[in-house]
Amino acid sequence: MRLMTFYACGARRIGVAVDDAVVDLRAAYTLYRTARGDAPAPALAAALFPDDLVPFIANGDESRTAAQAALSWAVERRDHWPQLQTPAGEPVAHRLEDVTYAPPVVRPGKVLGIGVNYRDHAAETGRQPPAEPVFFNKFATSLVGHRGAIVHPGPSVTAKLDYEGELAVVIGRPARHVPEVDALRHVFGYTVFNDVSARDLQYRDGQFVKGKGLDGFAPMGPWIVTADEVPDPQALSIRLTLNGRTMQAGRTGDMIFSVAQLISYLSRLMTLEPGDVIATGTPAGVGTARKPPVYLEPGDVVAVEIEGIGRLENPVVSAGG
Repeated sequence: MRLMTFYACGARRIGVAVDDAVVDLRAAYTLYRTARGDAPAPALAAALFPDDLVPFIANGDESRTAAQAALSWAVERRDHWPQLQTPAGEPVAHRLEDVTYAPPVVRPGKVLGIGVNYRDHAAETGRQPPAEPVFFNKFATSLVGHRGAIVHPGPSVTAKLDYEGELAVVIGRPARHVPEVDALRHVFGYTVFNDVSARDLQYRDGQFVKGKGLDGFAPMGPWIVTADEVPDPQALSIRLTLNGRTMQAGRTGDMIFSVAQLISYLSRLMTLEPGDVIATGTPAGVGTARKPPVYLEPGDVVAVEIEGIGRLENPVVSAGG
């Protein structure tokens, strides 16, 4: 499934992307129950399908089974989507072009970025490959969805705004002291991530978070592809374009530390919880390593595409609008 969080009809909902549409899971489940002769139970539908994927993920098999049932019911009636509405007037499906994308997880407990996790990126920045994963925090307030704006905070804050296309992992069940061999069993799914970075802040005094955790510095989306549809997270191509020009092109198999190794390592230090996000590092081609450097400016459009997952695109705008 391609699970997403979106705004439509004045509300935030979670749904499943199906071709060029998104099925609203709360509306579909309500209609599914009605078709079976059950009471619509709006409170149950709201509990199973809240307005953020974090509690949905934490609820485990119950929510996922209900989602699959509601989705199957809706897909079988696809020809009637324009007419299908709940008693409250909520459409069962929306065109993707008509919705506003939220980050797939809106309020994750943790957003962890991994630094220097591709050998070619380490080489271009003059660093040795690390002996252990290097990680830092981003925050829920850093998150922005597909098509959402990356707000350039202006030259008084940063003159070196950079991009980093990355594969992100979303944790599906608690992980603590997890062996590497079992690590992928704790993955809910995968999404596309842009680790926007203010390089001057990042390197000024060695505090990575200062350059990584600003508002809007973590575009993510457009959806989460569930782990069952990604057999090998180390076998994916990743590409970032800036205004249509390819700046980064790599493969996740070139990571220094694999997804499984990262989960195992981090779980020895902290409990990874459902909905937590791990951005797994970026390949070579970042703007700060180019000669001359290339930094993001208002008016730019940056896009990250990962094989089998999707394409995340975001415009850069000035803080003044």
